[in-house]
Amino acid sequence: MPTPKLLAAIVGVLAAVSMTACTDTGGGTDKITGLRIMVPNSPGGGYDITARTSAKAMEDANIARSVEVFNLPGAGGTVGLGRLVGENGNGKLVMQMGLGVVGSVYTNKSPSDLTETTPIARLVEEPDIIVVSKNSKYTDIKQLAAEWKANPGAVPVGGGSSPGGPDHLAPMLVAKAIGIEPKRVNYVPFDGGGELLASILGNKLGFGVSGVGEYLDQIEAGELRVLAVTGPKRIDGVDAPTLREAGIDVEFTNWRGVVAPPGISDSDRQALIAAYTKMHGSAQWKNALANNGWGDAFLTGDEFGGFIQRQTDQVGSVLNELGLG
Repeated sequence: MPTPKLLAAIVGVLAAVSMTACTDTGGGTDKITGLRIMVPNSPGGGYDITARTSAKAMEDANIARSVEVFNLPGAGGTVGLGRLVGENGNGKLVMQMGLGVVGSVYTNKSPSDLTETTPIARLVEEPDIIVVSKNSKYTDIKQLAAEWKANPGAVPVGGGSSPGGPDHLAPMLVAKAIGIEPKRVNYVPFDGGGELLASILGNKLGFGVSGVGEYLDQIEAGELRVLAVTGPKRIDGVDAPTLREAGIDVEFTNWRGVVAPPGISDSDRQALIAAYTKMHGSAQWKNALANNGWGDAFLTGDEFGGFIQRQTDQVGSVLNELGLG
């Protein structure tokens, strides 16, 4: 039978092994290891790009290693949300999310709610863009608005989110501002900007609404034409006015963040917040913000949780005001 001294030595060795498993042996600083980031919609969309960009930034900045990003699409993000809530206590899993999931919880009557999750960090915000293919007959936002108002049903609008998400709310607010009853809008939802892109390029829609970061490559290549920006100012490198500059009284921005399952330990929660905080301060992340046209919207922990609750209340109020609740 082991002596007390031997037992103490064994415990000490196991503790050292445990510490080594989550510590960078080269730099001596704690790392997140084995983190999995769930993207609750299809590859190529805003959540997907944000998740993969943050994973690379954390690894390149030596903040984390072996970060896995995987997609679990469905029901505007609420399938992924249900999976996350079911992973009670799993401190190695987070979900990339944002305003789209807030709206989907409301409109899909999801059995799982974001208030059940553990808020980690809000990362970015960005304006939506109103975009058409290079071959579209629409060359400016005023022309599009006039034809849309004349016959709303004949101008299908595509968005990379379910009803209640940003790509749905933005055109509904524009419709209201130019005198179209929101219920008359022919909105076609897609599960993320990646799926939406093919329909825009194929001229199967009158126009699309999406985050600017998702389509920068196609815009720069001349495959897409941006008619307007929904945010408060123009986007560097994108030749398009804001909606307000075009005489449409709408200003709208989207945001994205990260939440973890319920019931994780306080140490896991603090480790995740610390990792994203370090990432936020890294040169890799600052470059990613600039390259993707994202605004810095960093907010962590309970403050982020309070923000999610306010957004949930506001989305419900807007949908009811538009007659879409």
